[in-house]
Amino acid sequence: MTGVTASPPAVDWGLTRGRDRALDDAIAALVRPGEHVLDLGCGAGDLLLRLRMEKGIHERGIERDGEAVAEAIARGLAVVEGELGEWIGDLPAGSYDLVVLNQVLPLMEDPVAVIEGALRVGRRVAVSYPNFAHWRIRLTLGLRGRLPVNPALPYEWYDTPNIRLVTVQDFRRLCRERGWRVVGEAFAAQRGVGRSVPVRALPNLRASLALAVLEK
Repeated sequence: MTGVTASPPAVDWGLTRGRDRALDDAIAALVRPGEHVLDLGCGAGDLLLRLRMEKGIHERGIERDGEAVAEAIARGLAVVEGELGEWIGDLPAGSYDLVVLNQVLPLMEDPVAVIEGALRVGRRVAVSYPNFAHWRIRLTLGLRGRLPVNPALPYEWYDTPNIRLVTVQDFRRLCRERGWRVVGEAFAAQRGVGRSVPVRALPNLRASLALAVLEK
């Protein structure tokens, strides 16, 4: 029997767009007018376009999905195609005011290296991710014995592009271990596709999405 080599599943932007935009207000609040912003895994550039229109930023995006890159370029954005880990190592230190890693941690082979690279390149780094300890996920696993499929994790186990799972507690522990300073956090719970509400207490249990702002 011959082996089969397959490419990783692609991100379905239709499935993830509501989740990916849920924390954009919190990210936008971090940006000052005219700053230099790098978005790693920017998709079609929805966040960068908003920040350029609202804050007049100098943007750069890196995205590995060629179709999403083409859409971003058609919107007039400075976006290039490539692997995040390869690009981040070639950028000058301190060249950006803010580096954004929005919902891309689960897709990375080496998320620690990418975050370290982002902290070298940017003065601040905004990292958002789906929280695998959300109470609905615990309930699905505990009572039904099945992996969750929900707005934050919208794929079945057999077609997901996610290779890492993380919780709020796990990420906070990683930050302590690596010496990354968490200078801000925001949390949200999705209420179906395209709607979310802020979470201010017990985020590891109640938040389906998390955002951490890091400094070295």
